[in-house]
This record gives sequence, structure tokens and C-alpha cells, in this order.
Amino acid sequence: MTSPTDIGAALQQDGDAGGATEPFGLGSSPLRSDALPKALGIYPYAADLWAEGLLWGAVLRSPHPHARILGIDTSAALALPGVHAVVTATDLPAGPDGSPDGAPSGPIVADRPVLAAGVVRHHGEPVAAVAADHPDTARLAVGLIVVEYEPLEAVTDPEQAFTAPPLHPDGNLFRHLPLRTGDPEAAGEVIVEGLYQVGRQDPAPLGAEAGLAVPRPDGGVELHLSSTDPHGDRDRTAACLGLEPDRVRLVVTGVPGATSDREDLSFQVTLALLALRTGRPVKMTLTREESFHTHTSRHPALLRYRHHADADGTLVKVEAQILLDGGAYADVSAEALAAATAFSVGPYNCPNVFVDAWAVRTNNPPAGRMRGEGALQACFAYESQLDQLAARIGVDPVEVRRRNVMATGDPLPTGQAVTCPAPVAALLDAVAAEPLPALPVDDPNAEWLLPGGPGGAGDPAAVRRGIGYALGMVHMLGAEGEDEVATATVRVSGDHATVICAAVDAGQGFATLARQIVQTVLGVSEVYIAPADSDQAEAGPSARGRHTWVSGGAVERAALMVRHQLLQPIAADFGMSVELLQIAEGKITSYDGVLGMPVAEALEGKELWATAQCRPHPTEPLDEAGQGDAFVSIAFCAMRAVVDVDIELGTVRVVEVTVAQEVGRALNPRQIEDRIEAGVAQGVGLALLEDLRTEGGVLANPSLTGYRLPTALDTPEIRVAALLEERDVVAPFGAKAVSAVPAVTAPAAVAAAVRAATSLPVGRLPIRPEDAVTG
Repeated sequence: MTSPTDIGAALQQDGDAGGATEPFGLGSSPLRSDALPKALGIYPYAADLWAEGLLWGAVLRSPHPHARILGIDTSAALALPGVHAVVTATDLPAGPDGSPDGAPSGPIVADRPVLAAGVVRHHGEPVAAVAADHPDTARLAVGLIVVEYEPLEAVTDPEQAFTAPPLHPDGNLFRHLPLRTGDPEAAGEVIVEGLYQVGRQDPAPLGAEAGLAVPRPDGGVELHLSSTDPHGDRDRTAACLGLEPDRVRLVVTGVPGATSDREDLSFQVTLALLALRTGRPVKMTLTREESFHTHTSRHPALLRYRHHADADGTLVKVEAQILLDGGAYADVSAEALAAATAFSVGPYNCPNVFVDAWAVRTNNPPAGRMRGEGALQACFAYESQLDQLAARIGVDPVEVRRRNVMATGDPLPTGQAVTCPAPVAALLDAVAAEPLPALPVDDPNAEWLLPGGPGGAGDPAAVRRGIGYALGMVHMLGAEGEDEVATATVRVSGDHATVICAAVDAGQGFATLARQIVQTVLGVSEVYIAPADSDQAEAGPSARGRHTWVSGGAVERAALMVRHQLLQPIAADFGMSVELLQIAEGKITSYDGVLGMPVAEALEGKELWATAQCRPHPTEPLDEAGQGDAFVSIAFCAMRAVVDVDIELGTVRVVEVTVAQEVGRALNPRQIEDRIEAGVAQGVGLALLEDLRTEGGVLANPSLTGYRLPTALDTPEIRVAALLEERDVVAPFGAKAVSAVPAVTAPAAVAAAVRAATSLPVGRLPIRPEDAVTG
């Protein structure tokens, strides 16, 4: 038996590996290779790194949400014994006019300075950084830096951003996206309206940001980070530092869970700058409060909706206004707005749709990529409208949804036909058919199951049960013309194979999936996944479920090329074509049964390899009317939430969430269910607990005591009623990504259940106690 220490050493040396005793190939559910060392606490993360001559970095952040920098005095910090460097915006390459601009960058728009230059635009924005020989010295030095600020009026209400003075040279409007389809004069017999609000949800990763920068002899730098996009981070870091990309290398260390939250460039650029300035390795580990300031969060949203329907509940027209608060910098606000607009009606048919959507700049913390960005906010609003419509016409909430659901071939409001599998009605029927959980009040020993727990539930007679339904949808891969491509190499030597692919496993299980792909195609049980770094060919960011599709597709194609190399000489020896041979259960067999050779025997003494790319079909930007084929594919999910609400105290307990999801093909059933459970837990967190609050633009609760996360006791029983497998013919293996759509759908389902229990409108997330009190 391998000891825990041996496992950790093997992971550091060879990446992720899978043994022959595990379940084999696609369709099985092997244990993740990193599961045991992570459970034992021996898995190496960035915070565990060390280097000879190590210095420690720390960052000075703005105490103001909006202020002009009049001067920075670093003399006291530099005079402190043990301090080796202090850097500000003046230490970064100058802007086009020769003045310091903080080397702005961003995933789409380069508007976010690495270190504030002249103006700070949000609370916690980096202003200066220090490198010292001890972390306490570095933090003490940060406190000695004197910054003279001229506070400016902060714009914290996104509705005020339209008329407020420009907060940035690029203005306050990130994007305005109108969507127009059908007859603007159309009207229904029944009209329901609603105003909906979604708060700021933080990714709150288990491990705070950490990293190590090591200067190189050629004047470049090597970064060891928990990056989810090694090539993008490398290229943007190099640009900010004025270096050629080949002089920056990024090595991905263990990512302690990420939902696309490790994308703030100021952290890695500042780290690299300190290493280059001092000529020594520099490490930075952020406190939890600093972590809240560093990464982006979900876009807060304000949504106004008006649904028109016939008397039987058939949708006639949907009108909406959607406003996303992008915070101080653009990040991916344009992407989030496109998803919110395109999916503003949800997985329902409606011939007439008129939407105006905006993403604006404020002095609030920057918002960015987080599971189902844009789609989640819209889902809460349109599902709330469907509940209101059902109540108005006296129809069961399931029935009003059933009358409007889309199917494969139906168009989105953007005019794009849904050509991928869209079994929305079947998903809805699957969750509706599941039996309901028992009532806890029927069991005198189950007091702890009531909202608030023992002694906190008030009068059990005040507890009401509610059942709510929701349908959600998200797009996969990039949208609106974004080029999606990944490259992978598969190398086989003797009895084992190695996969080289820069796709980062940020918790979604890509390393396990890649191993299963190679096992299935080549019949090799021992498969190693090389650690990701920027010296490998590009695979793109870990976002929108793209690695299952694009990187998995590249691995499959490379493995198939190796398979052909292996089988071609064997087929020639037997006078048959390669197509007449197959690999299964570790053996190469012919169609007529004459040949039966172990794969290991065929590979003996050989070394084969191939490199391949996967690039999905192109998309196009939405036009001035919100029309266009903007998405590669879409995933769908149905949920039923059951809650118990104390209508006197406003406490809510989510009893059970039942999920039905179409997955294309279940490549790893256990991993799929794990990802669904994680998405549901994150969605329940937003529905009831998670709210990163600001007061005048200043973060009010940047800690895990102030920012409430769901624990195991808050996570409900999660029942997967169905994993529908209708293969998407354009996707590798026919599979779809599964992580985002449960997170999108769960908040709407929980809100619907609370609405059913209380008969209250429930128009905001998270739901506060006062939103659930009926008297």
C-alpha cells in the first residue's frame, strides 16, 4: 500500500496518475487521483511553496472607494530594516503618453491598473506593494507607506451611473444590449410584473490566493500560482511588465477549488514585479480579508419584468430591463450581459421579446466570472414571473411551465435555433414525479430538522412547508465569436501513457476525465497527467465547462492518432484495414476473432505520440437587435426545492432539492453527481445566506464570520432524479458540462419554495428573514 507521503511525492513529480485497479475508461466512476492527499491535508498548494532566499510580499490597498492620489511617500517603509523593495505605479511601464497608468489589463478590456495610478476606483484597490524578509515585516512596512488621498464622491448605485460624471476615461457604460424580436404591439390577456434584485455573491474559495515568483537569469520571471488560465495570465503579465511572453513562465500549482475566481491580474503582476525588482524569490499569501478584496464576485443585478400571456398561461410577450453592476472595472461584464439578455426568457418559447440590458461602472468592487454569470440573475427573475403567472391564472406552477417549455429546434429570442438536445419537458416531469420528503413535525424526535434547530424554531405550529420549481439554462464555452481552442499531446511508452495538456483541473475533475479518455481509446490502464504550465500548448481558461468539451476533445483526437499509429502495422500484417480492429478490455481484437493481442504486448518497446487540437464551430456577436448565433451549445436543468419556513421568525430550512439534468453522455456518473451537488450547494448559499455587502462602496463583511457560507448542516438532501443522456452530436463524446446550470437554477427553486410557503412575493436574493415573515 502506498503511504500518504508517497502519494504526495508522486503527485509533485508526475502529476495525476491512475492505477490499473481502478474502474476503467469512460462511463465508469474512478476515484479522483487527488482525493486522498487532499483529504489527508498533504496535497501541495501555492501557500506551501518555498525557495532559497525567499522574500515576502504584501500589498497596500485603498481605504476609499473613490479618491484621487495626491502623493505617495514610501521613505519610512524603505527605511524599515528587512525591507528590500517598495513598488508603485511608477515602477510599471508608462502609458502611451509617457505618464504612469498602472499598466492596465483585463480579460476583455484593458482598463484595470495593476497598481492604482492617480485615482482609486474601489475600496481595496492595490496602490503599492512591499517585499521584505519576513511576512510581518512586509505588513508593517505597508502600514508605514503614507498616501495622501483626496476623497471623491463614490457612485455606488448602478442606476446613478448613467448620469454620474465618468469614473474612468472609458466612461460608465460597459455595454448596452437591446434585444428585439416579434411584434412590439403584441399583448396578452394576463399581465404580470415584477422587480427583482440579486446581491453580490463571492466565490469565497477554500484557499485564499497565494503564489511564488522567481526571477530568471534572462531577466524574466517564473510564477507558481493557482492559475485557471496559465497562458492568458502569462500573456497579460508579460504585457503589464513590458516583457516578451517567452520571458514569463507560469507553473500551475494545486488549485484549492475555484469557480473562475482566480483571475485578478494585479496579484500575479505585483508578485512578479517585486521578484524582478529584488532579484530574489518573492512569496505572497493573502489573508481572508485581502482575498475578498482581490478576486471578483458575482454581478449584483436589478431586473424589471413584464410577462404577457393568454388566459391559459401561454406566453405572448416578455418585456424586461436588466441592469448589472460591473463595479469599478469591465472584466467580463459584457459576457455576463450577453448571457442575461439571451436567456432572459429562460427555456421557454415566446414569440415576442423586448429587452434592454445594461452593464455599468460604479465604485463598488469589481464583478467578474462566476458560475452562470448573467444566466443566474435572469433565471431568478423569469422563474419568479412564471410563479406569479401561475398564481394569477390559478394553474399549478409545473403546468404553466409545461405549457411553455422549449424543445430541440426551437429558437432563442436571439434568433438562434437550439440544435443541441433540449429535453426540458422531460426534465420537468422527472423532478415532478419524485416522491416528496416526509414532514419533520410528524416525528417528535426531529425538532432539530425544523428551521433554526432545537430551541430556535419558535413555535412548530408556525412552520410552513413550501414546494418550488425552476428551470435553468446556461451556455457552454465562449460566446459571440470568441475563438475556443485547446491542444493536447498523448504519449505512450511501454505500458503507460502520458497526457500533456495545459487545461487546469480547478475541481471539475478534468485530470480524471482525461485519464478515462486515454484508457478507453488506447486500452492503457496506467495514464499520467502532466502538471500544467505555460510552456505547454495553450488550452484556455477553466471556465464555462470548456475543458470537458474542448480540452477533452483534444485529448481524444490525440489518443485516436496514437491508436492509428499502433494499429496500422498490425492491420497490415494481417492484411486488413485499421477499421476492422478494435481495442477493448486491454486487448486488440479483429472483427473475425482471429486476432487477440494484449495492448501491452503490442506496445512493448514502442514509443508513440501525437498532438491534436479541438476547436468547436464558430459563433458570432449579437447585433444591434440582440440577434445572432452567439452560443456553441446550451445545458438545461430542472429542480424542485422543498423548504420549511418559520413564518414568525423568517427562518428557512431547505429540506431537499431534487435535480434532473441533461448531460449529453455521462462520462463519469459519480463525478457528475458530485458537481451537481456542489452547484446546488452554491445556489442555496446565494438563495439564503451569501451577500457581500457594501456600505458607501466599502466592503462591510470581508471575512468568513461576516460573509455567511452554507455548511454541511445548511446543505439539503440532494436527490438526482435523472441524468438524461441525449448525445450532442457536435460535442466530443456527446457530453455537456454540468457544473454551472445547477448553481443557476437552485436559487430560483429555493425562492419559489419560500414563495409557496409564505404566499409572499420574494423578490430579492439572498432571502432575508423579513422577506419570509407573514405577520
